[in-house]
Amino acid sequence: MTTPSEKKKPDGRRLRSAESRRRIVEAMRKLIREGIVAPRAEEVAARAEVGLRSVFRHFDDMESLYREIADAILAEVEPMLELPEPSGALPDLLSEMIARRTRLFERIMPFRSAADVHLHRSPFLVEDRRRMNEMLRNAMRTTLPASLRKDRALFDALDAVLSFEFWRRLRQDGQLSATQARRIVERTAFSLTDTMPTRKN
Repeated sequence: MTTPSEKKKPDGRRLRSAESRRRIVEAMRKLIREGIVAPRAEEVAARAEVGLRSVFRHFDDMESLYREIADAILAEVEPMLELPEPSGALPDLLSEMIARRTRLFERIMPFRSAADVHLHRSPFLVEDRRRMNEMLRNAMRTTLPASLRKDRALFDALDAVLSFEFWRRLRQDGQLSATQARRIVERTAFSLTDTMPTRKN
C-alpha cells in the first residue's frame, strides 16, 4: 500500500506551464477587451509577465487557446444567459429581450470582433458562433407566443433584428451609441409585430 509520503509529487514544470498558460489566456482576454483584436505575442508576454518563448510555445496550439478563452467568456456572461424567462404582454417581452441582449452584446462585442480575424482558420470558432446563434434563437422560441413562432417569416425577421450582427452594424458601422442602437432595434421589432411598448427599461 502506498503511503502519502510515497505518492508522486506534483510535476513542478507541468504546474508552471499550466500557470503560464492561464496567465496567457487571461492576458489575451484583457487585451481583446481593450480593443486589440489580434494581440501580438510580445503584447501577450508583457501583459502575462511570461517569457516570449512560453507564449510562442502555447500559440502553437491556438485551437485550444480559443477554446479556453471562449470558456472564460462564457463563465463571465453566463449569469446573463440564465435569467428567468421574460413574462407579460408581447411588447413587454420584446422590451425585456432587447434589454438583455443589449447588455450581452456589449459585453461580447470585442471578442466577436477578435474572433472574426481568426474565423477562417478555426473550426472551433465557427462552431462556437453557430452555437451562440442557435442559443439566442432558442431563447426566442421559448419566450415568444406560439402565434408569432408559427409565422416563419416574421420569426426569422425578428431573429435578424435581435441578432448580434444587426447590433454590431448599428454600433460599429453606424457609429451609434448603445442607447441609440437599442432604440432602433426596439422600433424595428415593434414595427414588425405591430405593437407598442408599455414600459421602459
